[in-house]
Amino acid sequence: MKLQRKNGLRATALGALAVTGALVLTACGSDDNAGGTSGSGDKTSAASNIKCDGAEGKLLASGSSAQKNAMDLWVKNYMAACSGVEINYKSSSSGEGIVAFNQGTVGFAGSDSALKDDEVADSKKICKSGQGINLPMVGGPIAIGYNLSGVDNLVLDPSTIAKIFNGKITKWNDPAIAKLNEGVSLPDKAIQAFHRSEDSGTTQNLGKYLGKTAKADWPYEAEKKWPAPGGQAASGSSGVAAQVKQVDGAIGYFELSYATSQSIPTVDINTGAAAPVKATSENASKAIAAAKVKGTGKDLALELDYATTAEGAYPIVLVTYEVVCDTGNKAETLGTVKSFLGYTASDEGQKVLTDAGYAPIPAEINAKVRETVAGLS
Repeated sequence: MKLQRKNGLRATALGALAVTGALVLTACGSDDNAGGTSGSGDKTSAASNIKCDGAEGKLLASGSSAQKNAMDLWVKNYMAACSGVEINYKSSSSGEGIVAFNQGTVGFAGSDSALKDDEVADSKKICKSGQGINLPMVGGPIAIGYNLSGVDNLVLDPSTIAKIFNGKITKWNDPAIAKLNEGVSLPDKAIQAFHRSEDSGTTQNLGKYLGKTAKADWPYEAEKKWPAPGGQAASGSSGVAAQVKQVDGAIGYFELSYATSQSIPTVDINTGAAAPVKATSENASKAIAAAKVKGTGKDLALELDYATTAEGAYPIVLVTYEVVCDTGNKAETLGTVKSFLGYTASDEGQKVLTDAGYAPIPAEINAKVRETVAGLS
Protein backbone atom coordinates (compact mmCIF):
# COMPACT_ATOMS: atom_id res chain seq x y z
CA MET A 1 0.00 0.00 0.00
CA LYS A 2 1.07 3.62 -0.47
CA LEU A 3 1.29 4.19 3.27
CA GLN A 4 3.40 1.11 3.79
CA ARG A 5 5.77 2.12 0.97
CA LYS A 6 6.09 5.63 2.43
CA ASN A 7 6.82 4.22 5.88
CA GLY A 8 9.36 1.89 4.31
CA LEU A 9 11.10 4.80 2.62
CA ARG A 10 11.27 6.70 5.89
CA ALA A 11 12.64 3.66 7.71
CA THR A 12 15.27 3.36 4.99
CA ALA A 13 16.13 7.04 5.32
CA LEU A 14 16.43 6.69 9.07
CA GLY A 15 18.70 3.69 8.65
CA ALA A 16 20.84 5.62 6.20
CA LEU A 17 21.10 8.48 8.62
CA ALA A 18 22.21 6.13 11.39
CA VAL A 19 24.91 4.78 9.08
CA THR A 20 25.98 8.34 8.36
CA GLY A 21 26.30 8.95 12.09
CA ALA A 22 28.39 5.80 12.41
CA LEU A 23 30.67 6.95 9.60
CA VAL A 24 31.12 10.30 11.32
CA LEU A 25 32.05 8.43 14.50
CA THR A 26 34.59 6.36 12.61
CA ALA A 27 36.10 9.43 10.96
CA CYS A 28 36.45 11.32 14.21
CA GLY A 29 37.68 8.31 16.14
CA SER A 30 40.37 7.49 13.62
CA ASP A 31 42.03 10.87 13.88
CA ASP A 32 41.38 13.01 16.94
CA ASN A 33 43.27 15.84 15.28
CA ALA A 34 40.73 15.97 12.43
CA GLY A 35 38.37 17.87 14.65
CA GLY A 36 41.07 19.52 16.64
CA THR A 37 41.54 23.07 17.81
CA SER A 38 41.90 25.71 15.16
CA GLY A 39 44.14 28.70 15.51
CA SER A 40 41.28 30.67 17.06
CA GLY A 41 40.66 28.03 19.71
CA ASP A 42 37.27 27.07 18.20
CA LYS A 43 36.93 23.30 18.25
CA THR A 44 34.77 22.32 15.28
CA SER A 45 34.62 18.81 13.83
CA ALA A 46 36.05 18.54 10.33
CA ALA A 47 33.31 15.98 9.59
CA SER A 48 30.47 18.34 10.48
CA ASN A 49 29.61 21.87 11.50
CA ILE A 50 29.10 20.93 15.15
CA LYS A 51 30.87 23.39 17.44
CA CYS A 52 32.28 21.71 20.53
CA ASP A 53 33.86 24.76 22.16
CA GLY A 54 33.11 24.93 25.89
CA ALA A 55 31.79 21.37 26.00
CA GLU A 56 33.37 18.86 28.36
CA GLY A 57 32.57 15.97 30.64
CA LYS A 58 29.16 14.37 31.13
CA LEU A 59 25.75 15.98 30.69
CA LEU A 60 22.63 14.33 32.09
CA ALA A 61 19.21 15.12 30.68
CA SER A 62 15.81 13.43 30.77
CA GLY A 63 12.16 13.73 29.89
CA SER A 64 9.91 13.39 26.85
CA SER A 65 9.87 10.03 25.12
CA ALA A 66 8.30 11.81 22.13
CA GLN A 67 11.70 13.14 21.09
CA LYS A 68 13.65 9.97 21.90
CA ASN A 69 14.33 8.99 18.29
CA ALA A 70 15.45 12.52 17.45
CA MET A 71 17.56 12.73 20.59
CA ASP A 72 19.23 9.39 19.81
CA LEU A 73 20.36 10.75 16.43
CA TRP A 74 21.48 14.07 17.87
CA VAL A 75 23.47 12.45 20.66
CA LYS A 76 25.15 10.01 18.25
CA ASN A 77 26.17 12.78 15.84
CA TYR A 78 27.23 15.19 18.58
CA MET A 79 29.34 12.70 20.52
CA ALA A 80 31.01 11.59 17.29
CA ALA A 81 32.04 15.18 16.65
CA CYS A 82 32.93 16.20 20.22
CA SER A 83 35.54 13.85 21.60
CA GLY A 84 35.48 13.35 25.36
CA VAL A 85 31.92 14.66 25.83
CA GLU A 86 29.13 12.33 26.98
CA ILE A 87 25.44 13.20 26.62
CA ASN A 88 23.11 10.90 28.54
CA TYR A 89 19.41 11.52 27.78
CA LYS A 90 16.99 9.34 29.74
CA SER A 91 13.74 8.88 27.83
CA SER A 92 11.00 8.76 30.44
CA SER A 93 8.15 11.28 30.28
CA SER A 94 7.66 15.03 30.21
CA GLY A 95 6.45 15.02 33.80
CA GLU A 96 9.46 13.10 35.06
CA GLY A 97 11.83 15.31 33.09
CA ILE A 98 10.48 18.52 34.63
CA VAL A 99 10.64 17.02 38.12
CA ALA A 100 14.27 16.03 37.54
CA PHE A 101 15.08 19.50 36.20
CA ASN A 102 13.50 21.24 39.18
CA GLN A 103 15.40 18.93 41.51
CA GLY A 104 18.65 19.97 39.85
CA THR A 105 19.66 16.46 38.75
CA VAL A 106 19.76 17.18 34.98
CA GLY A 107 21.22 19.94 32.83
CA PHE A 108 18.06 20.21 30.74
CA ALA A 109 14.73 18.44 30.42
CA GLY A 110 12.58 17.52 27.44
CA SER A 111 8.87 18.30 27.73
CA ASP A 112 6.01 18.13 25.24
CA SER A 113 4.18 20.82 27.20
CA ALA A 114 5.42 24.21 28.28
CA LEU A 115 6.18 24.78 31.95
CA LYS A 116 3.20 25.70 34.12
CA ASP A 117 3.37 28.70 36.46
CA ASP A 118 4.02 26.53 39.53
CA GLU A 119 6.78 24.66 37.68
CA VAL A 120 8.41 27.96 36.72
CA ALA A 121 8.22 29.02 40.38
CA ASP A 122 9.90 25.77 41.45
CA SER A 123 12.63 26.22 38.84
CA LYS A 124 13.80 29.44 40.51
CA LYS A 125 15.23 27.35 43.35
CA ILE A 126 17.60 25.71 40.85
CA CYS A 127 18.11 28.60 38.44
CA LYS A 128 19.49 30.81 41.21
CA SER A 129 19.47 34.05 39.27
CA GLY A 130 16.76 33.19 36.76
CA GLN A 131 14.09 30.64 35.90
CA GLY A 132 13.27 27.74 33.64
CA ILE A 133 12.36 28.61 30.06
CA ASN A 134 10.94 26.63 27.13
CA LEU A 135 12.96 26.26 23.94
CA PRO A 136 10.95 24.61 21.10
CA MET A 137 13.28 22.10 19.47
CA VAL A 138 11.28 19.23 17.95
CA GLY A 139 7.95 19.33 16.14
CA GLY A 140 5.87 16.57 14.73
CA PRO A 141 2.58 14.77 14.36
CA ILE A 142 0.96 12.67 17.04
CA ALA A 143 -0.09 9.71 14.96
CA ILE A 144 -3.19 7.69 15.72
CA GLY A 145 -1.84 4.23 15.00
CA TYR A 146 -4.01 1.15 14.61
CA ASN A 147 -3.84 -2.59 13.95
CA LEU A 148 -6.86 -3.97 12.12
CA SER A 149 -6.53 -7.00 9.88
CA GLY A 150 -7.63 -6.30 6.32
CA VAL A 151 -7.84 -2.53 6.78
CA ASP A 152 -4.93 -0.61 5.29
CA ASN A 153 -6.50 2.85 5.13
CA LEU A 154 -8.68 4.39 7.81
CA VAL A 155 -10.24 7.82 8.22
CA LEU A 156 -11.47 9.21 11.54
CA ASP A 157 -12.66 12.65 12.62
CA PRO A 158 -12.30 14.39 16.01
CA SER A 159 -15.64 13.10 17.30
CA THR A 160 -14.95 9.44 16.49
CA ILE A 161 -11.44 9.64 17.95
CA ALA A 162 -12.82 11.16 21.15
CA LYS A 163 -15.56 8.54 21.43
CA ILE A 164 -13.12 5.69 20.84
CA PHE A 165 -10.72 6.85 23.56
CA ASN A 166 -13.64 7.75 25.84
CA GLY A 167 -15.14 4.26 25.55
CA LYS A 168 -18.28 5.39 23.69
CA ILE A 169 -17.42 3.62 20.43
CA THR A 170 -16.38 0.04 21.15
CA LYS A 171 -16.63 -1.82 17.82
CA TRP A 172 -14.71 -1.23 14.62
CA ASN A 173 -17.85 -1.53 12.49
CA ASP A 174 -19.64 1.21 14.45
CA PRO A 175 -21.85 3.29 12.11
CA ALA A 176 -19.89 6.46 12.88
CA ILE A 177 -16.65 4.84 11.68
CA ALA A 178 -18.36 3.18 8.72
CA LYS A 179 -19.77 6.53 7.54
CA LEU A 180 -16.24 7.96 7.31
CA ASN A 181 -14.92 4.88 5.50
CA GLU A 182 -17.41 4.05 2.74
CA GLY A 183 -16.42 0.99 0.76
CA VAL A 184 -14.10 -0.31 3.51
CA SER A 185 -14.98 -3.69 5.03
CA LEU A 186 -14.83 -3.04 8.77
CA PRO A 187 -14.87 -6.12 11.02
CA ASP A 188 -17.24 -6.73 13.92
CA LYS A 189 -14.30 -6.61 16.29
CA ALA A 190 -13.85 -5.00 19.69
CA ILE A 191 -11.66 -1.89 19.80
CA GLN A 192 -8.67 -2.17 22.12
CA ALA A 193 -7.70 1.43 22.97
CA PHE A 194 -4.28 2.04 24.52
CA HIS A 195 -3.09 5.17 26.32
CA ARG A 196 -0.04 6.30 28.30
CA SER A 197 0.23 5.03 31.87
CA GLU A 198 2.38 7.91 33.16
CA ASP A 199 2.11 11.70 33.00
CA SER A 200 2.78 12.60 29.40
CA GLY A 201 2.95 15.71 27.28
CA THR A 202 1.80 13.60 24.34
CA THR A 203 -1.37 12.81 26.26
CA GLN A 204 -1.83 16.49 27.07
CA ASN A 205 -1.42 17.56 23.45
CA LEU A 206 -3.93 14.95 22.29
CA GLY A 207 -6.27 16.28 24.98
CA LYS A 208 -5.80 19.83 23.74
CA TYR A 209 -6.70 18.73 20.22
CA LEU A 210 -9.82 16.84 21.30
CA GLY A 211 -10.84 19.65 23.66
CA LYS A 212 -10.68 22.16 20.80
CA THR A 213 -12.35 20.03 18.14
CA ALA A 214 -14.69 17.59 19.95
CA LYS A 215 -15.55 19.22 23.24
CA ALA A 216 -18.98 17.55 23.44
CA ASP A 217 -17.36 14.12 23.23
CA TRP A 218 -14.22 14.91 25.25
CA PRO A 219 -15.29 16.74 28.44
CA TYR A 220 -11.88 16.67 30.09
CA GLU A 221 -9.22 19.22 30.87
CA ALA A 222 -6.01 18.81 28.89
CA GLU A 223 -3.69 17.34 31.51
CA LYS A 224 -0.63 15.11 31.34
CA LYS A 225 -2.45 12.33 33.23
CA TRP A 226 -4.83 10.24 31.12
CA PRO A 227 -8.33 11.44 32.07
CA ALA A 228 -10.84 9.03 30.53
CA PRO A 229 -12.17 5.81 32.08
CA GLY A 230 -11.44 2.41 30.58
CA GLY A 231 -8.89 1.58 27.96
CA GLN A 232 -5.53 -0.06 28.57
CA ALA A 233 -2.33 1.62 29.69
CA ALA A 234 1.27 1.20 28.55
CA SER A 235 4.48 2.96 29.50
CA GLY A 236 5.93 5.53 27.13
CA SER A 237 5.22 6.07 23.48
CA SER A 238 7.30 2.98 22.78
CA GLY A 239 5.08 0.90 25.06
CA VAL A 240 1.85 2.10 23.46
CA ALA A 241 3.25 1.50 19.97
CA ALA A 242 4.40 -2.00 20.96
CA GLN A 243 0.91 -2.91 22.17
CA VAL A 244 -0.75 -1.59 19.03
CA LYS A 245 1.72 -3.54 16.91
CA GLN A 246 0.95 -6.78 18.76
CA VAL A 247 -2.83 -6.61 19.29
CA ASP A 248 -5.28 -7.02 16.40
CA GLY A 249 -8.06 -4.47 16.93
CA ALA A 250 -5.81 -2.05 18.80
CA ILE A 251 -5.54 1.72 18.49
CA GLY A 252 -3.25 4.17 20.29
CA TYR A 253 -1.42 7.47 19.96
CA PHE A 254 2.30 8.14 19.67
CA GLU A 255 4.76 10.18 17.67
CA LEU A 256 5.00 9.36 13.98
CA SER A 257 8.56 8.08 14.34
CA TYR A 258 7.28 5.11 16.36
CA ALA A 259 4.74 4.25 13.66
CA THR A 260 7.36 4.65 10.95
CA SER A 261 9.97 2.46 12.61
CA GLN A 262 7.46 -0.35 13.30
CA SER A 263 5.39 -0.06 10.08
CA ILE A 264 2.20 0.69 12.01
CA PRO A 265 -0.55 2.16 9.79
CA THR A 266 -1.85 5.55 10.87
CA VAL A 267 -5.26 7.22 10.71
CA ASP A 268 -6.01 9.98 8.21
CA ILE A 269 -7.85 12.84 9.91
CA ASN A 270 -11.03 14.37 8.50
CA THR A 271 -10.44 17.98 9.58
CA GLY A 272 -13.12 19.55 7.45
CA ALA A 273 -10.65 20.29 4.67
CA ALA A 274 -11.30 19.08 1.12
CA ALA A 275 -9.56 15.76 1.80
CA PRO A 276 -8.56 13.79 4.90
CA VAL A 277 -5.04 14.64 6.06
CA LYS A 278 -2.30 12.06 6.53
CA ALA A 279 0.10 12.06 9.45
CA THR A 280 3.35 13.16 7.82
CA SER A 281 6.17 15.46 8.83
CA GLU A 282 5.35 17.76 5.95
CA ASN A 283 1.68 18.03 6.93
CA ALA A 284 2.56 18.61 10.58
CA SER A 285 4.93 21.39 9.52
CA LYS A 286 2.02 23.18 7.84
CA ALA A 287 0.18 23.26 11.16
CA ILE A 288 3.22 24.16 13.28
CA ALA A 289 4.18 26.99 10.92
CA ALA A 290 1.08 28.86 12.09
CA ALA A 291 2.16 28.70 15.75
CA LYS A 292 2.64 31.93 17.69
CA VAL A 293 5.12 32.58 20.50
CA LYS A 294 3.11 33.10 23.69
CA GLY A 295 6.03 33.11 26.11
CA THR A 296 7.57 36.32 27.40
CA GLY A 297 11.19 37.38 27.65
CA LYS A 298 13.48 34.50 26.73
CA ASP A 299 10.68 31.95 27.10
CA LEU A 300 9.60 30.69 23.66
CA ALA A 301 6.51 28.63 24.52
CA LEU A 302 4.22 28.33 21.50
CA GLU A 303 0.48 28.48 20.95
CA LEU A 304 -0.63 25.86 18.40
CA ASP A 305 -3.84 25.91 16.36
CA TYR A 306 -5.25 22.43 16.98
CA ALA A 307 -8.51 23.29 15.21
CA THR A 308 -6.93 24.19 11.87
CA THR A 309 -8.85 23.22 8.75
CA ALA A 310 -6.14 24.43 6.35
CA GLU A 311 -5.62 22.16 3.37
CA GLY A 312 -3.00 19.52 4.09
CA ALA A 313 -2.37 20.67 7.68
CA TYR A 314 -2.23 17.74 10.09
CA PRO A 315 -3.77 19.09 13.32
CA ILE A 316 -2.68 16.63 16.04
CA VAL A 317 0.79 18.01 16.61
CA LEU A 318 3.14 18.61 19.45
CA VAL A 319 6.26 20.61 20.03
CA THR A 320 8.87 19.25 22.40
CA TYR A 321 10.68 21.88 24.42
CA GLU A 322 14.13 21.67 25.94
CA VAL A 323 13.75 23.23 29.39
CA VAL A 324 16.80 25.15 30.64
CA CYS A 325 17.62 28.00 33.01
CA ASP A 326 17.81 31.35 31.26
CA THR A 327 20.45 32.33 33.81
CA GLY A 328 21.89 30.43 36.72
CA ASN A 329 22.80 27.24 34.87
CA LYS A 330 25.39 25.07 36.60
CA ALA A 331 28.86 26.20 35.63
CA GLU A 332 30.14 22.66 35.14
CA THR A 333 27.51 21.83 32.49
CA LEU A 334 26.72 25.24 30.98
CA GLY A 335 29.26 24.94 28.15
CA THR A 336 27.99 21.51 27.14
CA VAL A 337 24.33 22.57 27.32
CA LYS A 338 25.01 25.55 25.05
CA SER A 339 27.12 23.52 22.64
CA PHE A 340 24.70 20.59 22.38
CA LEU A 341 21.52 22.66 22.11
CA GLY A 342 23.33 24.93 19.68
CA TYR A 343 23.76 21.87 17.48
CA THR A 344 20.18 20.62 17.84
CA ALA A 345 18.87 24.07 16.85
CA SER A 346 21.30 24.42 13.94
CA ASP A 347 20.38 23.82 10.30
CA GLU A 348 22.33 20.57 10.49
CA GLY A 349 20.54 19.44 13.65
CA GLN A 350 17.08 20.35 12.40
CA LYS A 351 17.69 18.69 9.03
CA VAL A 352 17.79 15.21 10.57
CA LEU A 353 14.26 15.57 11.96
CA THR A 354 12.27 15.05 8.77
CA ASP A 355 13.95 11.74 7.93
CA ALA A 356 13.24 10.58 11.49
CA GLY A 357 9.51 11.30 11.23
CA TYR A 358 9.57 14.69 12.96
CA ALA A 359 9.04 18.25 11.76
CA PRO A 360 11.70 20.99 12.02
CA ILE A 361 10.85 24.09 14.01
CA PRO A 362 9.80 26.95 11.67
CA ALA A 363 12.82 29.06 10.69
CA GLU A 364 11.58 32.32 12.22
CA ILE A 365 10.99 30.69 15.61
CA ASN A 366 14.18 28.64 15.40
CA ALA A 367 16.23 31.80 14.87
CA LYS A 368 15.00 33.00 18.27
CA VAL A 369 15.89 29.63 19.80
CA ARG A 370 19.49 29.90 18.54
CA GLU A 371 19.81 33.43 19.89
CA THR A 372 18.49 32.35 23.29
CA VAL A 373 20.78 29.31 23.47
CA ALA A 374 23.80 31.48 22.68
CA GLY A 375 22.88 33.83 25.54
CA LEU A 376 22.37 31.20 28.25
CA SER A 377 24.46 31.87 31.33
